[in-house]
Amino acid sequence: MTVALMWEARAAEGRGEELLAWARGQELPGAPLRRETFRAPQDRVLVITWWDASYDAELPELPEPDGDLVTRTVHRWRFESTGAQ
Repeated sequence: MTVALMWEARAAEGRGEELLAWARGQELPGAPLRRETFRAPQDRVLVITWWDASYDAELPELPEPDGDLVTRTVHRWRFESTGAQ
């Protein structure tokens, strides 16, 4: 089974590039099948990691950035793949 973990944060005003660099620099204590980083308006950063694991497996996730780098708590979601179409 493939599980995708999504991590999304919004940078403090004017700190989008810093948050993006921070997210890219975070190493996980395990290697996902795939890892991709995105950015969006309002200095938002999204990281998706894909894992070969059961839905409820304990998997490494990106931590919370320093409080002054983001405007709110990080949002996290977990999804189970239903297959490619």
